[in-house]
Amino acid sequence: MLPLPIFDYHRPRTLDEALALLASLGPKAQILAGGTDLLPNMKQGLFEPEHVVSIARLEELRGISLDSGALLIGAGMKLAEIADSLLAQRLAPALAEAAGAVGGPHHRTMGTLGGNICLDTRCRYYNQTYFWRKALGYCLKKDGTVCHVVKGGAKCVAAASNDSAPALIALDAEIRILGPGGERRVPARDFYTADGIKNTVLEPGEIVVRVAVPIVAGRRSAFEKLRKRGAIDFPLLSVAARFDTGGGPPGHLVAADVVVSALGARPRRVRAAAKVGLGTSADRLAETLAQAAFAECKPLTNLDDEAEWRREMVPVVVEKAVRRALGA
Repeated sequence: MLPLPIFDYHRPRTLDEALALLASLGPKAQILAGGTDLLPNMKQGLFEPEHVVSIARLEELRGISLDSGALLIGAGMKLAEIADSLLAQRLAPALAEAAGAVGGPHHRTMGTLGGNICLDTRCRYYNQTYFWRKALGYCLKKDGTVCHVVKGGAKCVAAASNDSAPALIALDAEIRILGPGGERRVPARDFYTADGIKNTVLEPGEIVVRVAVPIVAGRRSAFEKLRKRGAIDFPLLSVAARFDTGGGPPGHLVAADVVVSALGARPRRVRAAAKVGLGTSADRLAETLAQAAFAECKPLTNLDDEAEWRREMVPVVVEKAVRRALGA
């Protein structure tokens, strides 16, 4: 059993108080929401904060509601609550399904949407105990200068493993952030970067407070996940597919997006989805996008299981997500 390091615990009562604490404590502090990612990483020596600021009980981060043509979801909402929400299931099914696919029941009961959005990237050479990493000479992401995935690589390729990310990107969601400089609204597609060490645009002292998912007539979406076991395990691949029919029949598509994640530090949008033709049959469309995803997506050895097998599974998972999104 790995022990937690010693730290000072803070539990602010308001969002303003939390922001003030983060501003005063600076890089010595880490935010705690559900703790399902932070605490295990602290036990492994990956994070070593002197202060932990809990935002778990802030009512300002709660709620699921409709406002100005968007579904608003507080960053403090538990993943289980989002998975069970009838509003989310009806208006953003890919997000509800993604929330319901995270970890196991206990992870979803504790974990929050904001925490999953900001989940640390993962790598088979990084997510190990301190003694394991020391024996290997550490890595680019923590304490070392060598990438064990890409020989001679100068950039960390630890993979995004947050199931909510591809769903939010596919649904054209907006991530709302509050920090020392006030509020920022960042499209989900621009929230993630290709840097495995710092793969989000969050600045020090900022907190993700809310997500806004636009409500679009005739929108259909679905989420699929590949992992070793049907629960607990992080994704080896995750796919979100979204199609807009403009309120017309399913074959009359006006927009589409397919996002594949767990490949690199940020989810990848399949370029071919932007070129989907109107009137294409569901069968033909699923096959076309599956093969396009296979050509565009090349998994690395940053996660467990063979990279070649994971690549062979890309078209399988994409086709399944597309068919389900189209109701085929």
